[in-house]
Amino acid sequence: MDRLKDHHVLVTGGSRGIGAAIVRKALAEGASVSIIDMDAKGGEALLDEVGRARCHFSEGSVTSARDIDAAVSAAGERFGPVTGLVNNAGRNTYADIVAMTEEEWDAVFAVDLKAAWLVARAVLPGMIAARRGAIVNIASVHSEMTYKGMFPYAAAKSGLVGMTRSMALDLGQHQIRVNALSPGYTETFLVQEFFDKHDPALREQVIAAHPMGRMGKPAEIANVAAFLLSDEASFITGANWFADGGLTARFAG
Repeated sequence: MDRLKDHHVLVTGGSRGIGAAIVRKALAEGASVSIIDMDAKGGEALLDEVGRARCHFSEGSVTSARDIDAAVSAAGERFGPVTGLVNNAGRNTYADIVAMTEEEWDAVFAVDLKAAWLVARAVLPGMIAARRGAIVNIASVHSEMTYKGMFPYAAAKSGLVGMTRSMALDLGQHQIRVNALSPGYTETFLVQEFFDKHDPALREQVIAAHPMGRMGKPAEIANVAAFLLSDEASFITGANWFADGGLTARFAG
């Protein structure tokens, strides 16, 4: 349980859901963990749960370079340079292609795509100097397939996977690895919000479509993230890992 010992892992959107599960897993694997999230109440509650000795919380928006720089600086003062980054912060999107405004489009891409670059930009100087680092971008199965009524979520997540590949190519010379992790349906607030938005009965249809007959748990996604952050994944970069219970392996019907 010490795969991340001596690592400093930064998790964006780490106050709840998959992000909080990654925080717990990284701590269990021996890392010091920093969180940046707008949900101060949730962040403080998580600190109360896991303890503050190896966990630091900064309230801030991942769409703000100023907030990011402040959070990275504060975390660095406590735990040293970031060696592992999980770009987990994201948002659901439901928009009509014609009715969507430019401002709404920009707001989606600011969180689901641009933020991953902003946070990476803030921590990469330390990684490059150390010639050590791993970045995990939490994408989605929507990068491969999508669902009616969720425009332009798939575009943003596909862009995140593309950016992952580009970053992996540019940063490989510095021994920094960059991978995407694409969860499928996972028991989180955002997934429940999706069902509530469309049709609560859709939940059972979705479960029936899974070869394993269930959705994923946040801890199961966190297990993959911890592996990709660890030295066990030392020769893995530029890849998009699917953790979807086999959902994308099957035809419809």
